[in-house]
Amino acid sequence: MTACKAQPADAAFPNALWFVVHDVCGANLKLTGHPAPCVSLGHGYAVLKDPRSAQLLVIPTRRLRGIESPELLAPDAPNYWQAAWDTKLLFDKGVGRPVPRADFGLAINSVSGRTQNQLHIHIDCVRPEVAKALAANLDRIGPQWADLNVRLKGRLFRAMLLKGANLGDRDPFKLLAASDPVAAADMGPETMAVIGVDLPTGEPGIVVLARRANMAMDDKGAAEGVLDHTCRVLRETLP
Repeated sequence: MTACKAQPADAAFPNALWFVVHDVCGANLKLTGHPAPCVSLGHGYAVLKDPRSAQLLVIPTRRLRGIESPELLAPDAPNYWQAAWDTKLLFDKGVGRPVPRADFGLAINSVSGRTQNQLHIHIDCVRPEVAKALAANLDRIGPQWADLNVRLKGRLFRAMLLKGANLGDRDPFKLLAASDPVAAADMGPETMAVIGVDLPTGEPGIVVLARRANMAMDDKGAAEGVLDHTCRVLRETLP
């Protein structure tokens, strides 16, 4: 596997998210009591709505460049993944109906797979084919990281299963780093996703996915690809 050194994001305005959250939302909260264009602001992170889709973004209100930021692995680091999962009701309200947990997911891109130099977690519907593939292969996913030999959006991932409706204090960044010394030494090339599942027992669960970017294989490390910014599943499940 090839390592990806931290580099500027490939975008015309790679600091746009930081500017919006730090300068615009913060200023509007002080002036008007509402953090527009952010949906909410506080508790160490902002929630921003994508104006072009149902997608939400959770963005720390402190300066963190991305998944490579060592602060994310500190013992007292906030669990931004749980903060993102907590937006489920807000997301449901935005799309106008409850989204089944198996069709709801989160993702973060690697250094080379992102366009912004401020940590942000994508929140959106899951691609229907990805949700179906996970449901059909739950017996291959256990409580420890293991290769999932099923391609999701054309890519292979490692996967682990967490039981429960929420992550709680289980932080996917730390779960990955604790199990993989290569990742712990350099999280920059890692890309991750968190997707809800319904277990055969009827219990709720969460699948955590991880993959390391490999530029030699034209893989920039963008797990965001397992999400569907058109929320096709909502149209497919209409009565």
